[in-house]
Amino acid sequence: MPTNFILFITDQQRADFLSCSGHPLLKTPHIDSIAARGVAFDRFYVASPVCMPNRASLMTGRMPSVHGVRCNGIPLSANAVTFVDLLRDAGYATALVGKSHLQNFTGQPALAADQRDPALRRPAPALSEAVRHDLAARYAQESPAFWAGADPRLQLPFYGFEHVDLVTGHGDNVGGDYVAWLRERAPDAQRLLGPRNALASGYVCPQAHRTALPAELYSTAYIGERASAFLRARAAPGESRPFFLMVSFPDPHHPFNPPGKYWDMYDPDDFPAPEAFRRNDWTPPPHVAAAHAARERSTAALGGMGTIAVTAREAQEARALTCGMIGCIDDAIGGVLAALAACGRADDTVLIFTSDHGDHLGDHRLLLKGAEQYQSIVRVPFIWADPQASARGGRSAALASTIDIPASILARASLKAYAGMQGRSLLGSVVEPRADGRDAVFIQYDHQRPMDIFGGPPRVHTLVDPRWRISVFAGARWGELYDLANDPGEFDNLWDEPAHAAVKARLIERLLQAEIEHVDRVPRPTALA
Repeated sequence: MPTNFILFITDQQRADFLSCSGHPLLKTPHIDSIAARGVAFDRFYVASPVCMPNRASLMTGRMPSVHGVRCNGIPLSANAVTFVDLLRDAGYATALVGKSHLQNFTGQPALAADQRDPALRRPAPALSEAVRHDLAARYAQESPAFWAGADPRLQLPFYGFEHVDLVTGHGDNVGGDYVAWLRERAPDAQRLLGPRNALASGYVCPQAHRTALPAELYSTAYIGERASAFLRARAAPGESRPFFLMVSFPDPHHPFNPPGKYWDMYDPDDFPAPEAFRRNDWTPPPHVAAAHAARERSTAALGGMGTIAVTAREAQEARALTCGMIGCIDDAIGGVLAALAACGRADDTVLIFTSDHGDHLGDHRLLLKGAEQYQSIVRVPFIWADPQASARGGRSAALASTIDIPASILARASLKAYAGMQGRSLLGSVVEPRADGRDAVFIQYDHQRPMDIFGGPPRVHTLVDPRWRISVFAGARWGELYDLANDPGEFDNLWDEPAHAAVKARLIERLLQAEIEHVDRVPRPTALA
């Protein structure tokens, strides 16, 4: 019998924020139940620690520099083949419920292009970049303007998905198909949304507001309901196709606003201050020091998307509220799992859980995510539960990457991957947990917004092997090198230490090999010459 798949993905959830991964306070019984019937990975890394690039890597099995979504703000090309396309081509019913973020959903313009050399004649717009492309109308399907239209309908299939219930944005400021659902249930819901309508809380953490929207109307509830409805439809007479369902939650991404009972489900006072606030024997690298300095000068963008420095109390509040959002997600996942059991397809359905990147949550006195490549943002959960595998409740130390997810799904579905996919199947590690994955993982980060410390937008390439993490920054004479075995908190930067020069040289050579390995290999030759 063909295998079905449900891929649960959250937004901005670090690897250690699950009870099955050892979190001392957070309770996630439904996600834990997936881990109990499968394998959880302890060394799973993103291809890029930011939403759009990593989600495009998830869909294509290719690195950001190859699929083209180097940073947020670049839609994934409609010419890109996704692993969902291959599943659909093989007869699968394919569905996305929740966040896509393969296209821009803010409606905000990009930062101005480089205006140097104003005396030079600028080329026509169609000739202004090295490749002709059109990122206009067909790439605006997640934008607020598109969903404000009279009868917005996605052009299907959407990157391989033939059914989509879309949610755009974060917190209680979200759009897409969810808006019509919300209006049906609460025509006056607008008066409940956003910081202006927030309930009193006394919290001081940036972007923490207690939404007035009840939990049953929050986007997480909508996603759980629509995913369950898709599964119930699988039990309809004549509906025998295998299915792939992606259930994609916008939380626990900031703003920190878990709804209803989930707001005070966890008490900030129960969370100890992160280690960086309890020790003064570490020197932040320049880009981290710059974030600290910006907060001290009161110039930090506290309402933005990028890394900011925080106090210990702010970190404690962010952690408690993040746990509340994850608890809300866990309950929704419980409903989806119940619907799967009710439709009679649980015994032939692989369950997968992951996230698109993490959050500092006070580590190194930082919040959110950015050019920093600390474990808190590059390492995420990954759980694979296969009803046909013998492994139950195991943990794997194998190094693995987001780009390995599509290769693994296609291998489990007995489908050949397309040329140019750069991930590799993890089936050997999920059948019987063992550390036989990659010898290293490769991570890329790029950004639109300039940072003074780099003299322009930051570009960082990172390599993580079983013991070390090395990061090289474009245009910088400094870098980062950490011994993860002896310094798991990444406080002691060994980049300039003579005693570690040989390790640094070896890792730079391995990073160079990774750069070569991930150069695009398509299109393939069409003739000898």
